[in-house]
Amino acid sequence: MLRELSLIVDEPDAERLADALLGAGALSVSVEDAEADTAHESPLYGEPGLEPERLAWQRNRVRVLIDAAFDPAALLREASAACALPEPTIESLRDVEEADWVRLTQAQFPPVRISERLWIVPSWHAPPDPPAIAIRLDPGAAFGTGTHPTTRLCLRWLDAELRPGARVLDYGCGSGILAIAAAKLGASRVVGTDLDPHALATARANSDNNAVVADYTAPDRLPAGTFDLVLANILSNPLKVLAPALLARVAPGGSLVLSGILERQAQALIDAYAAADARVPLRVWGVDEGWVCLAGIRPA
Repeated sequence: MLRELSLIVDEPDAERLADALLGAGALSVSVEDAEADTAHESPLYGEPGLEPERLAWQRNRVRVLIDAAFDPAALLREASAACALPEPTIESLRDVEEADWVRLTQAQFPPVRISERLWIVPSWHAPPDPPAIAIRLDPGAAFGTGTHPTTRLCLRWLDAELRPGARVLDYGCGSGILAIAAAKLGASRVVGTDLDPHALATARANSDNNAVVADYTAPDRLPAGTFDLVLANILSNPLKVLAPALLARVAPGGSLVLSGILERQAQALIDAYAAADARVPLRVWGVDEGWVCLAGIRPA
């Protein structure tokens, strides 16, 4: 038997207390917005490479899973003393039945339909539509599982617009999902690049699991030359910085596709790329839940 205690903790203390609870013997700790699903709910995120302004919400619900033999009050005393914080009040305490946590976690990730012929299918599921193209991909540490709107937009662009035999560069490849999709949709050569060595290793493993050929390398080791399609599903600030580098990789007649951009950021990205190279005019290709995909073609 396990027990879960819930605490309400203010912003400055949530992360420190969570770390101290794990050090004191908690099995797991999660930090959530205590105002979630209310009018006071607030987003909490930052752009890659930038230090987040806030590491927690104003009011946080800290959920702590412990063994039933553990004394919750003693755990809180030890953790609070370790990080020099006042002991928080226990909001609730309940018993949690033992369960097959792996099976329960897997149940949260069903197959995702991207288009009429494209699915994302975790390894523990059979493809729901055998004639369709199934990308076998499990949720993991590397970004890109097919469930985020920016990834869906890029996948839909590939399904609708990718020319057979195209040479593709996936810049910021993460899990390799876009590179894998491009290979399965008929690209003749696929190269993925990412600053994170773990992402590159994950992308290679995912490509092997999907029986596709793609090359993955660090940005400073990219081979020379241009591509028929340059994809970058990152975020707006890095995309602005990368404008000259990405534009230089687009071959005559080739396409540039950008995502990871909020609707309110789209015009600023369009203007930044026009200033870098007006020969590749970008437009909004698609919108999904407030995120956009921009696409443009370099004249042949």
